[in-house]
Amino acid sequence: MTQIPEQTADPRLNCALVVGASGGIGEAVLRRLLHETAYDRVLAVSRQPCPWELQDRYSERLSWLQCSYDESSIARFCETIDTSALDLRRVIICNGVLHGDNFSPEKNLESLSGKALHEVFEANAVVPVLWLQQLLRQVRRCQGCKIAILSARVGSIGDNALGGWYAYRSSKAALNMLLKTAAIEYRRRAPGVKLVAFHPGTTDTALSAPFQRGVPEGKLFSPDFVAERLLALLDNVPDNGELSFLDWDGKPVPW
Repeated sequence: MTQIPEQTADPRLNCALVVGASGGIGEAVLRRLLHETAYDRVLAVSRQPCPWELQDRYSERLSWLQCSYDESSIARFCETIDTSALDLRRVIICNGVLHGDNFSPEKNLESLSGKALHEVFEANAVVPVLWLQQLLRQVRRCQGCKIAILSARVGSIGDNALGGWYAYRSSKAALNMLLKTAAIEYRRRAPGVKLVAFHPGTTDTALSAPFQRGVPEGKLFSPDFVAERLLALLDNVPDNGELSFLDWDGKPVPW
């Protein structure tokens, strides 16, 4: 693991953080941030080890932490971010789960499992808001910091006309409410920070792999395409202290 730099006499370094850096979208975002020259340091968090190719190529700019996403681990990581040396400008939180070894999206009420509901809510709603909790202290004096959290259109209550997918839909709806509530508090305590709930569209990753058969032509996006759209959106979204729920095309998604 590359250590996060200690305080130096130099001016604060522009920094970006990617949580879930080994996932399809997370890794694509990470690679784009490393390729750009706007960020002096890029912090990455994942349950998986850093790919050797990235460690070798970007050793001077990349700090990779391999850890679990439990509450204490999140807190310990955030405490190591030296805000006197690093200025967090972008934070991308990519945690999420749709299916697992023992569960898949439910087609009807009979398919519901309490255990699966807890697991999906933990990954899709609890973990992202714990990151917002711990990062608040780190970004409270930042200006122009944009934080994006992966949400989903199926988490829209107003847009739900098909039903099904109980755990995933409801966990993303819960995430949106948590983000809305956090954005109100961030506006008071970290007014220079903008929160975005981002719908990436159907992306060609392991998360969507079992469900790609019915995707219309041209609507299955590569992770790099989604990463490019997300980072461009963050560069242009108004810094108004409100939570925005936007899709890959920059269009609002109904709550």
